[in-house]
Amino acid sequence: MIFGSFERLLALRYLRARRREGFVSVVAIFSLVGIFLGVGTLIVVMSVMSGFRHELLSQILGVNGHLSVLGISQPIADYQAVAKRIDAVPGVVSATPIVEGQVMATDDGRATGALVRGIRPEDLKARTLVSDSIRAGSLKNFHGEDAVAIGTRLAQRFGIAVGDGITLIAPEFTVTTIGSVPRIKTYRVVALFEVGMYEYDSSYIYMPLEAAQIFFRLKDQVNAVEVFVEDPTKVGLLRIAIRRAAGLEYRTLDWQDANSSFFNAVQTEKTVMFLILSLIIVVAAFNITSGQYMLVKGKGRDIAILRTMGATSGMVLRIFFLSGAMIGVLGTLLGVAGGVAFTLNIQTVQGWVEQLAGTAVFDPAVYFLSKLPARLNWEEVGQVVAMALAISFLAPLLPAWLAARLDPVVALRNE
Repeated sequence: MIFGSFERLLALRYLRARRREGFVSVVAIFSLVGIFLGVGTLIVVMSVMSGFRHELLSQILGVNGHLSVLGISQPIADYQAVAKRIDAVPGVVSATPIVEGQVMATDDGRATGALVRGIRPEDLKARTLVSDSIRAGSLKNFHGEDAVAIGTRLAQRFGIAVGDGITLIAPEFTVTTIGSVPRIKTYRVVALFEVGMYEYDSSYIYMPLEAAQIFFRLKDQVNAVEVFVEDPTKVGLLRIAIRRAAGLEYRTLDWQDANSSFFNAVQTEKTVMFLILSLIIVVAAFNITSGQYMLVKGKGRDIAILRTMGATSGMVLRIFFLSGAMIGVLGTLLGVAGGVAFTLNIQTVQGWVEQLAGTAVFDPAVYFLSKLPARLNWEEVGQVVAMALAISFLAPLLPAWLAARLDPVVALRNE
């Protein structure tokens, strides 16, 4: 072993508080607590940021396509042929024609903006994130010219339930003999869904494709063909092949382009949080250095006696290095245990805090998701542990080196 039993025993003894070294012990305790808090907080924050990104990615890619084929100057007329050609591209799972448009949803004097997505009933049932999240009603009734499925939060805003009506107003106007009038139609709510993302649950309205074509006046046309691929991370490699299959008169837009600024912001925030919280560990490491330096100054006589009894400078260095490193190692282990335990029970902790505070600490209207996500990434935990241990091992090196260079004659003379 690198450290002998005598060295370990003496290092542990120097960590114990005595009356003369009481202040040194207090500094060691604060260093331990600092590393514990720094490591634990880093693990929790990194897990929450990873969970936030993962949940958003899964929600976005579960509701929307991985890539959209769009018309350059006009809607897609031969959409069935286009979808069939795209389906034949290797790596493509499905190609779904849709009609999408902004509307004003109103009911009983209340109004809000919403996004209508016209889709074939069988295609909506194939999107399990939506079809498996039906909270009321059924997609069996999702057919005809007056049926819609809306999110639970939109239903709560209007106070409507399955079977009630919701009025939609299109932004385009119809020109009549008496002037321009908006297109208005009332639809029957046949199902309520809740996918867990606030934006979708509060503003998305699904409508049968044919009904959407009638409402937006796109007879036998669609706005886009949404494409799902086997591996969303490699959609860029299939983009050229999909456009060639669809036709050069169409353009493509993948999920990375559509959400690049958002996910880049999440990644930047994660990196900045890592750097900021790492300063907690660095500050604790400085406390280890100062505490060990004071310990070396107070143990000059002990060092001199050890040297006169035959202890080498390397042995002295290892003793004081070990006494300081043990603080960092113990703090890191406690931080990992606390951070992992907190992450695994973060929903329970969130419930306790909300009960004590009497208010929601995670507003879905602000953070998009309806619950606080946390995804433990053991690779990131390993990176945090490696960083904390590296800092903990570097912190006591200088005091230990000074102890090893201490001249026993000078030390005894000063005593």
